[in-house]
Formats: sequence, structure tokens, C-alpha cells
Amino acid sequence: QLQASGGGLVQAGGSLRLSCAASERTADRFATGWFRQAPGKEREFVAGIAWSSGYAEYADSVQGRFTISRDNAKNTVYLQMNRLKLEDTAVYYCAASAVARISRSSLNYRSWGQGTQVTVSS
Repeated sequence: QLQASGGGLVQAGGSLRLSCAASERTADRFATGWFRQAPGKEREFVAGIAWSSGYAEYADSVQGRFTISRDNAKNTVYLQMNRLKLEDTAVYYCAASAVARISRSSLNYRSWGQGTQVTVSS
């Protein structure tokens, strides 16, 4: 299981850093992804990172503003979110990939955590 934390209330233009703590077992997966789900919307891919290489992918909507990283020693993945926008408001989830690539489909992920709320205000 993965546990996401670090969410909160922030003004537009501000920053937050989310953390995703994984057990050793889930860290054995190829990659960890961050997804988000706003009220009334489907869960969408935000970013993903491969544990071994550090290769990362981003959704177009966050490219250049968000940075995903990992600390292999701590089995933790981070999502640094800068220049936050109102539309970034959502519950953010992390999950472990069930396939040997960074997939943008939530169907290819397992071990979902409970999520952490990010609210961006004007």
C-alpha cells in the first residue's frame, strides 16, 4: 500500500510538495504514478517516475510546473507542485504500476493510497 501526504490549502501561484511512502514490496514495482481527481471528474494522470532510472513523464497540464522525484533509500516518491492554479484543486493519489512502463491509465496501477486533498484558492 502507498500513503500520500502533504496536501493542504494554498493560494494560486503557491507551492506544495506531496509525498508518497511505499512499502518495500510496492517499491519493487516498475514505477509510481501520481493521479488526481476533482469533484465530478474522472481520475487523471499527473506524473509518473520509474524507480530504477528516474525517468519521468508528465501530463501536459502540469509540465513545467510540477516535478516528480524519488528517494530509493526511503521508498518515497515526491511531487513538487509550483505555480499552482485553481484547476489543480483535487484529491491527489499515488499508486504503483502493474506494468513495466509509465502508463497514463489508472487501470494499470495497483496499491492505491487514500489520497491527499490539494485546494488552491484565489
